[in-house]
Amino acid sequence: MAKRSSLFIRIVEGKNLPAKDITGSSDPYCIVKVDHEPIIRTATVWKTLCPFWGEEYQVHLLPTFHSVAFYVMDEDALSRDDVIGKVCLTRDTLATHPKGFSGWAHLTEVDPDEEVQGEIHLRLEVVLGTRACRLRCSVLEARDLAPKDRNGASDPFVRVRYNGRTQETSIVKKSRYPRWNETFEFELEEGAAEALCVEAWDWDLVSRNDFLGKVVFNVQRLRAAQQEEGWFRLQPDQSKSRREEGNLGSLQLEVRLRDEMVLPSGCYQPLVQLLCHEVKLGTQSPGQLILLIEETTSTECRQDVATTLLKLFLGQGLAKDFLDLLFQLELGRTSEANTLFRSNSLASKSMESFLKVAGMRYLHGVLGPIIDRVFEEKKYVELDPSKVEVKDVGCSGLHRPQTEAEVLEQSAQTLRAHLVALLSSLSRSVRACPAVVRATFRQLFRRVRERFPSAQDENVPFIAVTSFLCLRFISPAIMAPKLFHLRERHADARTSRTLLLLAKAVQNVGNMDTPASRAKEAWMEPLQPTVRQGVAQLKDFITKLVDIQEKEELDLQRALSLQAPLVKEGPLFIHRTKGKGPLMSSSFKKLHFSLTTEALSFAKTPSSKKSTLIKLAHIRAAEKVEEKSFGSSHVMQVIYTDDAGRSQTTYLQCKCVNELNQWLSALRKVSINNTGLLGSYHPGVFRGDKWSCCHQRDKTDLGCDKTRSRVTLQEWNDPLDHDLEAQLIYRHLLGVEATLREKHRQLSAGPEAGPVLTGPGGAPEDPVAQLLQVLQDLREAHRSSPAGSPPLEPSHVLELQT
Repeated sequence: MAKRSSLFIRIVEGKNLPAKDITGSSDPYCIVKVDHEPIIRTATVWKTLCPFWGEEYQVHLLPTFHSVAFYVMDEDALSRDDVIGKVCLTRDTLATHPKGFSGWAHLTEVDPDEEVQGEIHLRLEVVLGTRACRLRCSVLEARDLAPKDRNGASDPFVRVRYNGRTQETSIVKKSRYPRWNETFEFELEEGAAEALCVEAWDWDLVSRNDFLGKVVFNVQRLRAAQQEEGWFRLQPDQSKSRREEGNLGSLQLEVRLRDEMVLPSGCYQPLVQLLCHEVKLGTQSPGQLILLIEETTSTECRQDVATTLLKLFLGQGLAKDFLDLLFQLELGRTSEANTLFRSNSLASKSMESFLKVAGMRYLHGVLGPIIDRVFEEKKYVELDPSKVEVKDVGCSGLHRPQTEAEVLEQSAQTLRAHLVALLSSLSRSVRACPAVVRATFRQLFRRVRERFPSAQDENVPFIAVTSFLCLRFISPAIMAPKLFHLRERHADARTSRTLLLLAKAVQNVGNMDTPASRAKEAWMEPLQPTVRQGVAQLKDFITKLVDIQEKEELDLQRALSLQAPLVKEGPLFIHRTKGKGPLMSSSFKKLHFSLTTEALSFAKTPSSKKSTLIKLAHIRAAEKVEEKSFGSSHVMQVIYTDDAGRSQTTYLQCKCVNELNQWLSALRKVSINNTGLLGSYHPGVFRGDKWSCCHQRDKTDLGCDKTRSRVTLQEWNDPLDHDLEAQLIYRHLLGVEATLREKHRQLSAGPEAGPVLTGPGGAPEDPVAQLLQVLQDLREAHRSSPAGSPPLEPSHVLELQT
């Protein structure tokens, strides 16, 4: 049994931000920190005081985290980025509102005395004496202190105050993981109400010392306990009155904390088996549980339920059967071909999730080069005469402004070239499309053709496929490439317009160039010849795509099963050490890395022969390296054992905080079940004769910081977590249990209802009754667990005030 915590984060937009540049504007971006650890960086939106990001993330983290903070920054090319303000939400606040926060929040000023982090290890004891008692405070060590100096470290010392007396430890230079092992004693007066205050400070030679945090103890409680030892979280100094804040603007957020107590796998088997049995029976099932789940799922949570069900059946090898059942259910209630799969039904949402889970790598191969070309060219493109701005185009070779007609013609040529390139890339990609995606589209094509067999509906099966492939997958990726990980940054205004027009053209092709789609925007007419040609290409592509036989599907899946699935790949810089002793130098070499479920490998180029660097089963930790070690905050270390059983460490540098956390997440997920995972590590490097982080001279020292193997970012290609998916389905069904019981009562009381049949063990054979019994059993299992039963979904969302 394990408790899983995750944060859903949506950073929507900012407004009324202060100007930080001399131009009267700012270049804002957001950094998200969990317990002061940066985990997310949004794209920078240039030259605006009202930026829109629209970025979504899901972070899996330890249940013991304390807070999540959103820092709005202004990017500067030549100096350090400016801090505009922040919004901070504590775990306790989020836990009391499981539906989450949604709305606008004022940015508050960032006070250095409140930016504290880390823990301090103390031993406190009351020593009894013949005349008087003494209070003994042993300051042992600290970890993960805030970096206050430009080198990414601090020079910490500790100040202990009690009853008017102050004593200080020695100063540990350039360390965020200092060890003191110093003891202080104070005379303990009878009945004294004074508190013991332990403060950590960063020593500075020329400026005032920086506050690193404090811990306050009740002496009367210590006297009763006699002794206390442990790691204590450093707290900010809140004794100062806050200064009057100016208008720093606001940030629109959606934040939701989800805590799940996941039971052992065996507890979920009855639920999983029941749902799988229903999918295998398809429309022949007497209870039609999948239909019942759809009917009892609100529009608000339909996407989450669809994704969870899809992953559950994907793990059971029944994703194609599940989607086929949903296709049949939707076709059964659709009378007009032009309304097919146009609503946000469970079928539409499940198919969207399926394409992202199973087809994201395929999408990158087809669409990536075209998107890159659009970003690199940065041409001004506009087809709508009412929006043409001739001044933005510049001058021709004759130094005269271009006419509107010339702008429209050049724009049409550019868009035609991009559309032709995209359709050509798609046409060549049949064999690259995953077998399970092709087989699912084959089922969809067949079911729609059976439902609409007339000659006048000959395009309907093609439109059904394109409604998902083009309208819900390719077009959204074109319009928002960053959200599909096709680009690291959002497009500027000019590029965004080009992408939007290209997406419209793809939609017209996907709609098979119907009169209705042409009538919407007449100014798209210059692209019509290319669109008509594209329709023929697309139909030919779909015909080949769905032409996959069962044997070919099995052969392709069998071939893939023999290969280690690719988890992540991309360029990284590997650390190379030159020389020996304290004067050795360091350098990083750029290589192409590939992570599979078997090993981390590298090659000179993506097409070169790969060499295994680390076997996956040998990984013991994947963690960040503190900034001062290599002068960069984007370096990670992979700790592993070699074939001889010796501990080794490889250092890899990423280009940004997002790439760093994505690689760390991927490495942690694929190695989470390894034996011998470390509980502690050194965030520094062993240079010369000591660790740079804690200055210890023993190279085999266990480590001065905790590992964070459970802190990961969720990606579409994550390894499936069968128990978690089953728990999420159980929690959803528990929330609609009353509705399920009412539906069951109505069905049982209907004119065609017969006696309740029972199986060999006395269990009901009615699927709905079985489902209700399974929910009851799971509820009892949760109640008997140490954490108790899971909370039901609340019915309200706490609004952040403007």
